[in-house]
Amino acid sequence: ELMASLQSRLQALWEEQELVLLEVRECAKWGEELEAMVRDLCKPNEFERYLMFIGDLEKVVSLLLCLSSRLARVQNAMSRMDGNTEAEEKQSLNERHKLLSRQREDAKDLKENLDRRERVVSGILAKYLTEEQLQDYQHFVQVKTSLLIEQKDLEEQIKFFEEQLEILEQSIP
Repeated sequence: ELMASLQSRLQALWEEQELVLLEVRECAKWGEELEAMVRDLCKPNEFERYLMFIGDLEKVVSLLLCLSSRLARVQNAMSRMDGNTEAEEKQSLNERHKLLSRQREDAKDLKENLDRRERVVSGILAKYLTEEQLQDYQHFVQVKTSLLIEQKDLEEQIKFFEEQLEILEQSIP
């Protein structure tokens, strides 16, 4: 019953992931349309700033999400430590925790820098776009970010349930 339940949950997550991937493709088309409009309206150096910001948005958000999930896994492993845990393993987990924490703080700094750049890009676009077009651009940035987060969250859940199912299958003779 437990295996069937996990399999059912996995199936639902895979279906949800397909829907999110569809939304990601639609968002990418929307991004291409925005990019073409910005290319036509802005100066080449302003367009380059826009392109760099959009490209870095995905990289920085993905980096933050990846580091956060890795840090959470290490913290979960640390919470399961007890008196039987080897000193070497404890030290390894503590070192990984420190490293990932530092890396996440660095990534947060990158995100703050990216937020400043977003304000600069918005200021540039405000000179060329109508209020409605500017709101459309800002909405695009929000949707792109939320889809990245949703996609990563689904990947993590799927990975978790696949691991649980594998452990369960191995435990049954």
